[in-house]
Amino acid sequence: MPSTQSQRNDMPGHCILCHGFESGPDATKVTALADVAQRLGWRSERPDFTDLDAKRNVSDLGDVSARVERLLGIAREAAAHGPLVLAGSSLGAWIAGKASMQVAVKGLFLMAPPITLDAAHPIEAARIPTSIIHGWDDELIPAGQVVAWAHERRARLLMVDDSHRLSAHVDASASAFGQFLESL
Repeated sequence: MPSTQSQRNDMPGHCILCHGFESGPDATKVTALADVAQRLGWRSERPDFTDLDAKRNVSDLGDVSARVERLLGIAREAAAHGPLVLAGSSLGAWIAGKASMQVAVKGLFLMAPPITLDAAHPIEAARIPTSIIHGWDDELIPAGQVVAWAHERRARLLMVDDSHRLSAHVDASASAFGQFLESL
């Protein structure tokens, strides 16, 4: 019988799935992505940032820099053991992009990515394979900003008839994630 370590090495890689602001690691979208990753043989984890989101005295979005640092710690450990994919929803997408600038990442999957948190904090991401799903009627992040950012990077982009939460497109998000993983 193969050891646990050899079984882990036979897997295609590891996915870190980052929930959005005021959400959690058991949120519907990241749970759906975890299910797809598992079905395709990828390991996955869903870090919990809820304690940092509660720190409203730092900014309206909680402690964003601490979110990035937490993700970087997890990502560096995971990247040392094989291919890494970062995925995130909203603020989780923003921190995934930021982390990809400092850790070797094979791909990014971004749901409703904020192109700018504010004027001083535009989204940054490594020039790696990227797939995005975004709602045409996103009330927080204008669709045109996402289309322009995706176009400039030549990212895969799926625009859907939905709002910021993408709640009517959880299955479409999971399907797009599966296709993205299979393409890597």
